Amino acid sequence: MRYWPTLLLLLVLAGLGGYLYFVELPAKHSEETQAAAQQNLLPFPETDITGLTVSTAQGSVEMKRQQKGWAITAPLQTDADTREVQSMIRALVTGKVLRSVEENPSALAPFGLEQPITTITVIAGAQQETLSIGDNGPLSSTLYVHRHSSHSVLLTDLTTKSFVNKTLLTFRRKDLLQFVQADLDRVRLTYPTTEIVLYNLSKDKPKPNWKIRYPIDAEADQTEVRSLLFKLEDLKALGIIDPGPERTAIAKTLTAPKLKITLHTADGDQTVKLYQPDQNSGEAFAETRLDAPLYRINPLVIKDLSRELFTLQDKRLLGIDYTDIAMLSVKTRDKQYVLINDHGQWVLEDQPTEKLSQEAVDLLISRVANLPAEERVTKQAAALAPYGLVAPAAEFVATGRDGKIAGRLTLGSQAGSLIYATGERLQGVFQARPDLLNQIPAETELLAKPPDKNTSGH
Repeated sequence: MRYWPTLLLLLVLAGLGGYLYFVELPAKHSEETQAAAQQNLLPFPETDITGLTVSTAQGSVEMKRQQKGWAITAPLQTDADTREVQSMIRALVTGKVLRSVEENPSALAPFGLEQPITTITVIAGAQQETLSIGDNGPLSSTLYVHRHSSHSVLLTDLTTKSFVNKTLLTFRRKDLLQFVQADLDRVRLTYPTTEIVLYNLSKDKPKPNWKIRYPIDAEADQTEVRSLLFKLEDLKALGIIDPGPERTAIAKTLTAPKLKITLHTADGDQTVKLYQPDQNSGEAFAETRLDAPLYRINPLVIKDLSRELFTLQDKRLLGIDYTDIAMLSVKTRDKQYVLINDHGQWVLEDQPTEKLSQEAVDLLISRVANLPAEERVTKQAAALAPYGLVAPAAEFVATGRDGKIAGRLTLGSQAGSLIYATGERLQGVFQARPDLLNQIPAETELLAKPPDKNTSGH
């Protein structure tokens, strides 16, 4: 009988444990889950969202998720700016409820919700939630929101910039060209008096390799071409003029485009024409198709996208890539030597057994091969004496692996902060940066330093 108290205590503890496990813990977990859910503005995840209606004093815009991005379905049917739509959705999805201010409020005006700045209805299949955006809360980084499903005014961590001044134009697609640089076959730039055609020689590779094919056959400046393409990706409308009387009237003033850009891809071509009918009006327009809207653009865009042939050319003067040089002759007014690439190792022609600092030679050859022209002085061959190029300050001659001279760079006299130069790649006289003149080592400076005796044996 003396074991009965112990057994009874065990039964009580077991019952208490069962109660905690089956009743208290699930209830607490449910409360925590409910509390976490209440912190979110929306009762469904971002991936379930299929539609969006944004209403302001300017009207309502209805949008629907498509297989590729978003589309506007009312007040007109057109492509949406997917990034703008996703930005608003992301703000709503990540927005948190800081506290519930009032349920079933008797008045919405104190919170700026009687006439909200924006009302948003979010649709997720058969579900939907409507949120009205009101005034800033006690802090500028908070907003009052009326959540219609719970009939409550909430203080949230939303910010005004995500929801104010949103109009139909905000959500319309404004980028005039859509492309992936690596997918381009050709880019054609047509000006009133000339045309430039660029070919991508490395199509379907991550990094395109551009070459000029018209009006000359020449290597292109890869950095300049990529810069141009990035600017085309960023080409956006400031305003949209849909087909109608206004578009027709403006179109009559658009005669010859300042610039026509055509992008050729395997999937088809995209063309945009840029106009500035009145140079003094400050207005400029873009047209993609005759049956499409006209687009108002910043007139500075036309100047920004216009490129001279020289700008798009590879402006490295020597005329041969660093990796293709088999021999380089270096001649200045006080130095003269020839470097030879002997099975991957650089040696001096007149001292082939001397070991050279390969890093020092590589740096010199890289600097010579990559020196670009900064300014064009003359487009054609001209008298060289006025530029100090008859008795030059430095001359470099590069021989290719086939034993033929493939590159030449001559540096003349200095004018201001630049030096006159000629090169194998470009015809004419140019100006380049003069730094190279002070970076040409003597033969002795190219020799490899002997190992330090203090550190070699220990």
